[in-house]
Amino acid sequence: MSNLELLEQRKKRVDDVIALRTPDRVPIGGMFGFFPAKNKGLTLEQAMYDEQEMIRAWVDTTLEYEPDMYDNPYATRFLGPVLDALGYKALRWPGHGVGPMSTYQYVEGEYMRADEYESFLADPTDHVLRKHWPRTFDALKGFEKLPPLHILSYYLGFFDFSCFADDDVVEALTALQKAAVEFKRVVKGGGEYARRMSGFGFPPNYGAMTQAPFDTLSDFLRGTKGAMLDLFRHPDQVLEACEKLLPVMLRMGLKAKDRGATRVFIPIHKGLDGFMSQDQFRTFFWPTLRELIWGLVDAGLTPAVLWEGNCTSRLEIIGDVPRGTCVYHFEATDIFKAKEVIGDVVCLRGNVPLSILWAGSPDDVKDYCKRLIDAVGKNGGFILDSASPMDDARPENVRAMMDFTRQYGVY
Repeated sequence: MSNLELLEQRKKRVDDVIALRTPDRVPIGGMFGFFPAKNKGLTLEQAMYDEQEMIRAWVDTTLEYEPDMYDNPYATRFLGPVLDALGYKALRWPGHGVGPMSTYQYVEGEYMRADEYESFLADPTDHVLRKHWPRTFDALKGFEKLPPLHILSYYLGFFDFSCFADDDVVEALTALQKAAVEFKRVVKGGGEYARRMSGFGFPPNYGAMTQAPFDTLSDFLRGTKGAMLDLFRHPDQVLEACEKLLPVMLRMGLKAKDRGATRVFIPIHKGLDGFMSQDQFRTFFWPTLRELIWGLVDAGLTPAVLWEGNCTSRLEIIGDVPRGTCVYHFEATDIFKAKEVIGDVVCLRGNVPLSILWAGSPDDVKDYCKRLIDAVGKNGGFILDSASPMDDARPENVRAMMDFTRQYGVY
């Protein structure tokens, strides 16, 4: 079979299960994470900084294990030069803040204070430029000297242009330009990688990424602690902020159309059983996430939601989406119950535990895959994958997962 035929076969296989049709066999997702680096003898730090070695590791690993979709490493791996140029403080990455074999660590913080909701709601762009960026990027601290930039004509703020001559502002602009040059390499490389993998017969996992509005507020602005306290202290402002963020998150997801892709990755962080009550989920989290999902579907895209953690209690709520249009990837949620509750609404993805892929044997992996295929894969609507990124998985166990599914998961 030619690579073009393989590409069309894999596309159809995945499209079929998303539409809740029965495919020729269970598709394999391949949520590799940093696994290709370890699989090919690289440090994670090399994957962040050595473009050619990163490409070699990801291409060779994809060809070796043959998942039905590929991950583009430019999206989340080859970012070291960009992060260095900006002096990003909200993240530690391999070789910068953590060891060369350690994965990302997010640096939690209240990057927007509780008394700054009005500033953010009045003008989110101005708030991000003059307050958020200086707090999260060392190299952009000079932007805190900028005045509000509402320049219309010479008598309405024209003289504010003088701020761009300030030494600290010039330094920040120079750093931003340097980061832009580095990121241009990322964008170009990502496009070239996508064309290369298509030539090998592999469709992409995702074409863009976005987030639930509440996650964006909590992750990047208020921090987990701040956001959770705000549910009680500033509930109206939380709701207003989520509504303000919704169109921004939708625009991020719609970028998939510009790249000729259909699936939009949405990782879920705070809308889980361990973070908020059912009533809080219904009030603060789900309404704007639901609008985001429906907006993407209306645009002809497929929301691919990764529910990180356990959301078993939310299954009936999150089933309120258009039938046969979404993928729900479950990490710790009871995926067998999910099949019963929403298996006729959304395509399910997951959820071989990393604990088995790391500490189990190939037979343990096969046994778990068999359970998934027999129960969750019944009549289609299922993509087999790891529960979380396979950073620490043993190669022989990844091989067992892939090979067994290809052999046993035939309809």
